[in-house]
Amino acid sequence: MEVLKVLLLSALFSAVAGGNKVKKLKVEIEALESAFATVLEDTEAAIANLTARIDTMEAERVELDKAHAWQALHMAAAAACRGSVASGGTGPVANAVIAKENTRSCNAICSETPLKNCDADVSISGYPGQAESYSQRLGYYYNYGCETAGNTNVRLDEVKADGGEIFKGPDSGNWYYRFCCCRQG
Repeated sequence: MEVLKVLLLSALFSAVAGGNKVKKLKVEIEALESAFATVLEDTEAAIANLTARIDTMEAERVELDKAHAWQALHMAAAAACRGSVASGGTGPVANAVIAKENTRSCNAICSETPLKNCDADVSISGYPGQAESYSQRLGYYYNYGCETAGNTNVRLDEVKADGGEIFKGPDSGNWYYRFCCCRQG
């Protein structure tokens, strides 16, 4: 009987001691779950922050691409103006390229600037991408002259165009942009 009492007491003691271990394990599991939740929240916040930064960088890159595309067009317009004038452009100061308003003549536009003389009204367009052959058309141009409004299609007016229009070529809906070639004297 004494042995049975000892076994029973041992079993009870083990159950109590084991119960304490279970309680300890539960407390540890709760602490780990709390720590994991904090790490998960921090990770999700970091991912959201990185995603927002990437989106901002992408938007900035698109705006920079637009700015560079417009700059390339303006440089092409300057070259077109230079090539449209027999003298290559003269006068006491640098000659200028001015955006052509679709309903007005370049004589009228140039006369409203310090560069009052019009040398040409150029209309230029170019395809995106690298040339693939020596017979491929890469762009188009016209010189409408300074006296008339020429082609009055609003889509040829850079100022009235949406900023993203610069990425459209003749195959995707935009044909030309027009510019006045103005000089002072």
